[in-house]
Amino acid sequence: MTPVPSIISRLTRSLALVGALGALLLLIFIGIEYRLTFSDAFNNLSNRAALVEVFRELAEHVLLPLAVLIVPMALAGRWAITTSVRPLIDAARTIDARTGDARGVRVDTTDFPMEARPFADAINRVLDRVDRAAGMHEAFAADVAHELRTPLTLLSLELDRLDHPEAHRLRGDVAQMRRLIDQLMLLAQIDADRAAQLKPVAVDLADIAAAVIARLAPIAFDRGVRIELEADAPASARGRGEAIAAALRNLIENALRVTPEGGRVTVRVTADRVIAVRDEGAGLSEARLKELVERHRRADHASKHGAGLGLAIVDRIMRAHGGTLSADEERREIRLGFPMEPASSD
Repeated sequence: MTPVPSIISRLTRSLALVGALGALLLLIFIGIEYRLTFSDAFNNLSNRAALVEVFRELAEHVLLPLAVLIVPMALAGRWAITTSVRPLIDAARTIDARTGDARGVRVDTTDFPMEARPFADAINRVLDRVDRAAGMHEAFAADVAHELRTPLTLLSLELDRLDHPEAHRLRGDVAQMRRLIDQLMLLAQIDADRAAQLKPVAVDLADIAAAVIARLAPIAFDRGVRIELEADAPASARGRGEAIAAALRNLIENALRVTPEGGRVTVRVTADRVIAVRDEGAGLSEARLKELVERHRRADHASKHGAGLGLAIVDRIMRAHGGTLSADEERREIRLGFPMEPASSD
């Protein structure tokens, strides 16, 4: 498709066309006014004095006025047009700079030209409807997750009463489902906090990693896998500590599943705000990680007992914190990367 020229280019060309038409009309009027002089001059080309007189008349009465008129008009016209559309460009940059799931994004129409305000107001109304729809979707998901907790709790109590070989496996499945529901509710709370524009608090990543490892140590012991924490330098990030812990727990649980008995899972916390989980499995490529996140599919690194949403939930938590979820297949690591803390405004 052929690109449409910008408004600035089209209006500038229109102004240039107006100037050219004005110059042509001026030449016609000058020709009518000096018809006899021009005719005499060109009938006697050997009369150099007559030719000089003609060109002098043209320079004084046509070229100089046109230069004085057209050049400032073109410069002033382009400046006026650029100034008029600059609020639209600034608004586009502001919206584009916001994250994809940011709430409350609106077009500021304070400096908009009157002709563009109806379009900007229509965009703001669409954004209002999108925000309301997203809020209703999140509220519905939170309500469903909350309603599922009670029957799962009752089911867990009933399984505790059973003395059957399958009861232990079923209890594990129910526990996994409860953790998944808790994570969904946590995501809903994060979205609510962001919609309310609550300021995130600073959390220590090494402390979070140590707490998660302590909770998963019994599971690792049962599997015959060691969990080690490497945190040589302090590292902090801003966000919800329980959400970051849930994301890290997902990664460590997946690492425990793919690491053979006698193996080791290493959790590294670096000074540049990265938590890396290394296992002794086959490794996961960056492309495969993105595929699993996008399709919510299971693989060797995805939950075998949940709904296959583990990595998708981790990715959602990281995006809510402005961070990233990435993989290094050669090092057999999956990493949680957090942004640099914003400078203090004090």
